Amino acid sequence: MRKPAEEQSRGGPLTGLKVIEFTHMVMGPTVGAILAGLGADVTKVEPMGGDKTRKLRGSGAGYFAMFNRNKRSLQIDLKNPEGLGIAKQLINGADIVVENFRQGTMAKLGLDFDNLHRANPRLIYCSLKGFLSGPYENRVALDEVTQMMGGLAYMTGPPGQPLRAGSSVIDITGGMFGVIGILSAVEERHHTGLGKQVTSALFETTAYLVGQHMAQQVVSGQAPPPMSVRQSAWAVYDIFTLASGEQVFVGIVSDQLWQRFCKEFERPDWGSDPGLETNADRVAARERLLPDIRSMFEVIPMDQLCERLERAGLPFAPINSPSNLFDDPHLNASGGLDETTLVDGDQAGLSAKLPTLPIQFDNTRVATSGQLPGAGEHSQDILKELGYSQDDLQRLRSEGVIATDD
Repeated sequence: MRKPAEEQSRGGPLTGLKVIEFTHMVMGPTVGAILAGLGADVTKVEPMGGDKTRKLRGSGAGYFAMFNRNKRSLQIDLKNPEGLGIAKQLINGADIVVENFRQGTMAKLGLDFDNLHRANPRLIYCSLKGFLSGPYENRVALDEVTQMMGGLAYMTGPPGQPLRAGSSVIDITGGMFGVIGILSAVEERHHTGLGKQVTSALFETTAYLVGQHMAQQVVSGQAPPPMSVRQSAWAVYDIFTLASGEQVFVGIVSDQLWQRFCKEFERPDWGSDPGLETNADRVAARERLLPDIRSMFEVIPMDQLCERLERAGLPFAPINSPSNLFDDPHLNASGGLDETTLVDGDQAGLSAKLPTLPIQFDNTRVATSGQLPGAGEHSQDILKELGYSQDDLQRLRSEGVIATDD
C-alpha cells in the first residue's frame, strides 16, 4: 500500500529544508536521495513522459529505483512558459536546487544560478558536472570516462586492461561531495543569510579518490602498479579458495593479529618462529607461508572458518555478490534495507529491499518510507500548495503543461 506523500520525509535532521531537483541518471539523483533520506522535502521535476532513467535496462535498470526513493514527483513541461513559471514559483520558496544537465541547459531556461539567486537570495544551487572550471569544463563526461581519464580504471584492472569499478562509484561519490558542499553552504547561510552556488564534478572526484596513489608515488619514488599486481604491504592479505569453491578474504595486518591467528589455528611453531616475528619478516617469507595457509583453509567448511576468524578478531570477508545482500542478516536486523515498491515497467508492483543511507544518529537510522514516486504522482498536491485550484489543474492537464500518474 502506497504511503501518503506527507509521510515520505519525516523525522530526519534536514526536516524543513525544501529541495527542487532537476536531475537524471545517477549523480544528480544521488544528491536528492541523500537529502531526502535525511528528512528534506525533495521534489523531483520530471519532463512530460517522465525521467528517461525510469526506462533504462541492462546495468542501468536499477538507477531510478535506488536513487529516487523518498522524493515527490512533479511532471511538467518546462518549455511551456506557464510550466516554466510554475518551476520558478517552486524555486522561489525553496532552500536548494539540484541539477545535473549539460552545461548551458538550465541557463537557456532562465533557471541558472544568477537568475534564480536574484529572486531568492537564500537559494543554494548545486550543479553536478563532468569537470570543474578549467580547460575541460565544456567536455561531456560520464562516470566511466572519468574513471579512465583519472587513473581509477588503470588501478582497478590488470596491467594493460583498464577496468571500471563494479559500481557507479564516481557518480555516487561525486553526488556525496555535492551534498557536503550543500550542507556547508546551509551552515554558512545561518551566518550570512545568503545562499551560493555549489559545484561537484566527476573528474575531480576521481582525482581525489586516486590521490592516495599519487602520494604513494611521491613517498616511494615509484609509479604505483595496478592494484591487481601490487606488492601487498602485508604478508597475509589475500583471497583463499575452499574445497567447496567458496572464497574468503583474510587480512593479517599487525603482529598482534598474527599471534591471534597462530593461536586460533593451532600453529605455535609459526607464532614462535623468529623468521616470522614481524610483518617485514612475514612479507619476505610469503612464498613459503601462503601455500601452507591455503592448504589449511581449504579443508575447513566456510561457516566454521568464518566462526574461527571472527573469534580470533581477524579481518575477513566471504566473497559475496550483490545478490547475497538481500538476505544479509546484519543488514536485515539493523534497518539497513528499505522495503521499496517498484513503479515502472514490467516490474511495477514488485517489492524490493534496497540499501538505506549508511548513517546512524544516536545509534538509530533515520526513518524513511523507501517510497518511489510515480511520474507526476504529486503534481496535483504540489500545485495546490502553490495555490492552484482544481479548475486550474484540469486546464493545465488539458493543455499539456503538467501530467499526473493517474
